[in-house]
Amino acid sequence: MEYLSKLRHDPLLNTTSITLPSSLLSKHLHSNFTELLRFTSFLISIAAFFIFHKSKPILYLLFLFSCFIFLKRLILSKAAPVYLVDFSCLRPPSFCRVPFSTFIENVSMFQCFDSESISFMAKLLTSSGLSEETFLPPALQYIPPNTHLQESIQEVHMVLFPVMEDLLSKTRLSPCDIDILIVNCSGFCPSPSLSSIIINKYSLRSDIKSYTLSGMGCSASAIGVDLARSLLRIHKNSNAVVISTEILSTGWYSGNERSKLILNCLFRMGSAAILLSNKKEAKKSSKYKLSRTVRTQNAFDDQAHFSAVREEDSKGNLGFTINQNVLQVVGETLRSNVTVLGSSILPFSEKLWLVFSILRKTFIDKSSEIYVPNFKTVIQHFCLPTSGRAMIRDIGKGLKLGDKDIEPALMTLHRFGNQSSSSLWYELAYLEAKVRVKKGDKVWQLGLGSGLKCSSLVWECIRPIVGESKKGPWADCISCYPIPTVDKGI
Repeated sequence: MEYLSKLRHDPLLNTTSITLPSSLLSKHLHSNFTELLRFTSFLISIAAFFIFHKSKPILYLLFLFSCFIFLKRLILSKAAPVYLVDFSCLRPPSFCRVPFSTFIENVSMFQCFDSESISFMAKLLTSSGLSEETFLPPALQYIPPNTHLQESIQEVHMVLFPVMEDLLSKTRLSPCDIDILIVNCSGFCPSPSLSSIIINKYSLRSDIKSYTLSGMGCSASAIGVDLARSLLRIHKNSNAVVISTEILSTGWYSGNERSKLILNCLFRMGSAAILLSNKKEAKKSSKYKLSRTVRTQNAFDDQAHFSAVREEDSKGNLGFTINQNVLQVVGETLRSNVTVLGSSILPFSEKLWLVFSILRKTFIDKSSEIYVPNFKTVIQHFCLPTSGRAMIRDIGKGLKLGDKDIEPALMTLHRFGNQSSSSLWYELAYLEAKVRVKKGDKVWQLGLGSGLKCSSLVWECIRPIVGESKKGPWADCISCYPIPTVDKGI
């Protein structure tokens, strides 16, 4: 596995180049300063009242008017909370299961791969962290694969309709009550769009705000939730549905470049549908409240922009290239996101240690390491990118997480493979099935996508969550997890 070994390094503990996102931090500090300024103005108004309380009546009127303006702005600036009512994850049909032996036998018959490529994929599968229980769509089980448009549309129906119907059923939501629809799929963008397919299937309202996101990679679901949050700040008393998936039949690579063969082996079927709401009555039935969202990206940097890109090989075969510098730029992108998130949620003591370590490295000892804040002081559960076992462990090490913290990502990779943007929801479903999420706990969902871009969602559990082990994608196997050998990285 020479190619993969070149990719290994710790993305968060590499301190040879520390890039602090000054613009993002400035924006965050400016927001805090604005709130402080408003509060100071209010205090000044109170002081003015006591100073001029024996003065002319006009000053009373001015005081009351200033208080009214302040309170009005304060109330309007506080948007209604965004709640996660519930979510659904696809459990692919059993006939889509592809054991390693079947996969290797099929690719050996495709006639487009040479013996070295077949050997490379076989070694990659056995060391990937995937189990024999993952799923591929029927289009990729033909010999040769059938990657025509109609097959991809059939795959869309197979992965999107079941999760949508399950979400509507478990939340008792009528399709007519959906105000906002966001569908994300990175590699497949048909016309009519994926959101139009959903609208047509379920006869959604004519005034629905619909969006289709493409090319966003594995961070697309978190981006979709952030977009929904922004829309819900404008549209009061509304429901938003976010649907995340990846259509694999259009992303299959039929060439022999190793950097493009990785996705053939790691990406598997999956989809998720999420119901968000800002309605007051939604609080009673919702599972979580959205606490924080942070988005950062390094697309302005050529090295990051071309670290993972869809392109043709020398023979015209379209595939997704993962370059050897991907972990380095992932580390830089992730570090920027973590810095901004930490500045808003970490306790003062952790922030102080971080600032001290940066000053020490800058002015005293350049060989010293930057302090990595302990996010477990405020976050109880973590949903990490399932980009591969090595990536999961490296991110966990960089964030100072234990084996139990990275367990949801490793188990999701093992049971379902890398499902791109929807993997975050299978991890949350795993935590719920294990009855680990308690009322008051906070969950951090971290998405990384091509570009590169990084998105963080922090959820606060607002009610007890029980009974999930008997339903959802883990219902038939949760008792078998965690797999001890996977925990040890064997």
